[in-house]
Amino acid sequence: MQKHVLLTLVSSAFLLIFSQTTFAQGCVAIRQMGCGGSTAGSSLLTKGQWQASANYRYFRSYKHFRGAHEEKERVELGTEVINKTHSLDLGLSYSLSNRFSVAATLPVISNDRSSLYEHYGNSTTANPEQKRFHTGSFGIGDLRLSGTYWLLNPEKHVKSNVAIGLGVKLPTGNENVNDVFHKRKDSDGLDSAFTRPVDQSIQLGDGGVGVSLEVQAFTSLSERALLYFSGFYMSNPRNTNNTLTRGGTVPTGEPITAYHSVADQLAGRLGVNYVLWPAKGLAVNAGGRLEGIPSKDLIGDSEGFRRPGYVVSAEPGLSFQRRNTFITLNVPVAFHRNRVKS
Repeated sequence: MQKHVLLTLVSSAFLLIFSQTTFAQGCVAIRQMGCGGSTAGSSLLTKGQWQASANYRYFRSYKHFRGAHEEKERVELGTEVINKTHSLDLGLSYSLSNRFSVAATLPVISNDRSSLYEHYGNSTTANPEQKRFHTGSFGIGDLRLSGTYWLLNPEKHVKSNVAIGLGVKLPTGNENVNDVFHKRKDSDGLDSAFTRPVDQSIQLGDGGVGVSLEVQAFTSLSERALLYFSGFYMSNPRNTNNTLTRGGTVPTGEPITAYHSVADQLAGRLGVNYVLWPAKGLAVNAGGRLEGIPSKDLIGDSEGFRRPGYVVSAEPGLSFQRRNTFITLNVPVAFHRNRVKS
């Protein structure tokens, strides 16, 4: 195997399995957070080297699900909730040895949420003009610190290797962002504005200290093809935070009023990376990813309000390496969503 082909192949795999994963939770049960891997390519560094990274993700959520069934009538009637998230994960990593590196990741997040039901309501009686209002949040998210260790010496095991990582997530993001909501006065029908916490899906943080376990692995399939895998689980032992949610009803018809749950999170990726142009450092990848929030936490109670479920997506992408610069572009396309019962 030519040396430059192997280097490009393995470098591209590092970009994939160590790229930061950001989450977004709208009508599908995924929540944003800077997590899911060390800073991109950090394990290619030798002892004493630093690396900076920036990972951007845009997410738009507008489909509603009950279990795996899509409620298409929400979009057809124009009553759907629309979440738009822009997130930028700023990362810095340092290699303590050729096998062990540490990293810090701080997300900067901008959220916008528009809906009818949170304001005047979805019905034409309560909201005859079907007015849609916006709420949002902007600021830093939850800081994440992590360490990653290769089980095999990367200098001797270039074609295959496995890494394990441990991390801690700190509650630096505001879990109680407030914004202006609108209601019609019963007496005269005029607008009444008031302030309350925004929806859980666009809060900047969750208010809990989390612990994460990660596994990343790759193995060469041919001279230009490589199989990669990464798995991530974030345990949030705290039960609930101090943010109240209001909206929707329980089966008895009573309105939901509950503190936000500090829920666990999980993610996984599996795919094949193929080098198209070794001399230019260009590679493509084809794989899938799983993201979700379990209905029950691994440690601690699981009370409060949460939207559990998972999303499975196809994830085609490109990666490019030029000297010390690494660039990736991935476009996940969801093909299965399931909002499981809380």
